[in-house]
Amino acid sequence: MNLKIRPTVQADTPHLKTVLNTIELFPPEMLDDMIADYLSNPETEAIWFTAAEDGVPIALGYCAPEMLTEGTYNLYAIGVKSDLQGKGIGRQMMAYLERQLKEKGHRILIVETSGGPDLTLTRKFYEDLNYTKEAVIRDFWSKGEDKVVYWKKLK
Repeated sequence: MNLKIRPTVQADTPHLKTVLNTIELFPPEMLDDMIADYLSNPETEAIWFTAAEDGVPIALGYCAPEMLTEGTYNLYAIGVKSDLQGKGIGRQMMAYLERQLKEKGHRILIVETSGGPDLTLTRKFYEDLNYTKEAVIRDFWSKGEDKVVYWKKLK
């Protein structure tokens, strides 16, 4: 596998929509609006990153600073094309993001996910990467579906 993780560029968008069609991260039609400021604003502090195999995007990630904090970022989205999951790509993407944040002097990365049974492997993924479960907010996403908040100190 010839994998390269790098900042997302405009030309990645159609491929990333294909990735989104294979996973349940968010609807692909939302991508254009979500990424517009990042692609057009050189002053943005948001980070969009892509994993590409042989030049073709197969995964995406998005994180941004947590408002009113100093050096705290929140990972809002990370996803790998469904047929390529379980091959370590997500782990490599998280390492890439953590390096980027550390190099810029940021302190903390927060990850929020669902406490539902369908995301058990997602929670294990973050725990295996040494993220600490900091909070569970009951019934956050919907009745019976909690929000689980993970935390990692970067420096």
